[in-house]
Amino acid sequence: MKFLTAAALSCGLATPVIAAPLCDDLGFAGLLASCNRGEPIQLTLSSGQPLGEDVTLQSGAYYKMIITSDGSAELAITGSEFFRAIWMNEIVINQIEIRPMAIDSIEFDAEGVAELSFVAIKPGTHILRIPGSTGETQQIRISIQ
Repeated sequence: MKFLTAAALSCGLATPVIAAPLCDDLGFAGLLASCNRGEPIQLTLSSGQPLGEDVTLQSGAYYKMIITSDGSAELAITGSEFFRAIWMNEIVINQIEIRPMAIDSIEFDAEGVAELSFVAIKPGTHILRIPGSTGETQQIRISIQ
């Protein structure tokens, strides 16, 4: 911590910038506490429709991402850089809870909903996209601060 303080002071900052959870009293649940939850992220997989809106997340906060496919096409979402910048708590599909170590993509062959819960960890800007697409509306930028 002394090194961070010295580096911050040498750059003209009064105190180092440290990412913090959304609440001070995390209690027994830790980072998964209800006070540490950000707004849900909604993504829609539909042929020719926008994927969703760009979002900014707080490092150390807990989020849910709800991915809904309308079944209009066989579509996937990929973003290995983003999935490596988070700690995945679980993925819920048809009330089945999956606790993966890591994922690279999720593909929908028919309509359905997948709910991912995670803690944002690594700051940066990450892209989630529909593989093989080139349009700006077929991707979203997720910034972790």
